[in-house]
Amino acid sequence: MKSIPIPKSKQRVAAVTQTEVGSKVKAIRNHSLVSRIGSKSRWISLIYRTFVYVILIDLAFVFLYPFIYMVTTALKHPVDLMDFTIKWIPTSLAWENFYYGMKGLQFMTHFNNSALIAVLSVVGQVLSCSFVAYGFARIKFPGRELLFFLCMFTMIIPPQTIIVPLFMQYKTMGWLDSVMPLIVPSFFAGGLRGALFIFIFRQLFRGLPWELEDAARVDGCGSFKVYWKIILPLTPPAIVVTMLLSLVWHWNDFFEPSIFLTSEEKFTLPMMLPRLYQSLDTLTGSSFEVFSLPVVMAATFMALLPMLLVYFFLQRYFIQGVERSGLVE
Repeated sequence: MKSIPIPKSKQRVAAVTQTEVGSKVKAIRNHSLVSRIGSKSRWISLIYRTFVYVILIDLAFVFLYPFIYMVTTALKHPVDLMDFTIKWIPTSLAWENFYYGMKGLQFMTHFNNSALIAVLSVVGQVLSCSFVAYGFARIKFPGRELLFFLCMFTMIIPPQTIIVPLFMQYKTMGWLDSVMPLIVPSFFAGGLRGALFIFIFRQLFRGLPWELEDAARVDGCGSFKVYWKIILPLTPPAIVVTMLLSLVWHWNDFFEPSIFLTSEEKFTLPMMLPRLYQSLDTLTGSSFEVFSLPVVMAATFMALLPMLLVYFFLQRYFIQGVERSGLVE
């Protein structure tokens, strides 16, 4: 029998069909391979995120454990404190511990002392540190970099090493047993961590456009007016960061007030906490530590509460300020 020849057009169609089928099979194989790789990548990503969250939760618990212990202990009755089966949640809430704690601290008197020192120090550091930083950032003068280096060098000097000369100086000036040694240095770019605040303001000032300052000088503004009217209003992030950090550090400071203050009526809240045990015998009617510990924890929480409230209401501005002030990239 003679074979029937296949037309060339049909041969070309068959070749094209085979090519298309091969391409589709290859595409299906590639898609399957990509799917397997993608599924494996998702599992790896999920495992990595889970590991990271576990580490972060563990670290958060390490930092939060003292605070949680303080709050739960402050709400316990002595009976719950002696019951080892009760670890976190007391059987009933002992709100009277806060009353005894505030009474033992003489809360309002020493709250006012702490607030006076902290608020005035904040005002002084914001004004003086920003003014010094403006000079370092916007004014060119001989020795500017050297002076800035020396200013930053003061951050690594422990305050304990210079406390004796300061004590003798303030004694000569008649400032001992007053709030002057705790407030006045803040108005001269000193105080607690003054060099750090100078650095924060300087970093932000350096990023401002020079055209603003040039335009102000054309209008007749001097250096101080440029700083006060133009530069400082443009730096709310640095102002917020400085205010919050300075407020917390001066509020919690124990070392310098314990050196310069001797009269109990002038003590700050942190200074009164160690003396609380002396007054608990009359407040609680017992000298046993198990009766005193909840009251001490309640008093500690009350001393900490103002700063917790400040941070709670201003945390959004604080985070924005840290991001924009040069502390983080």
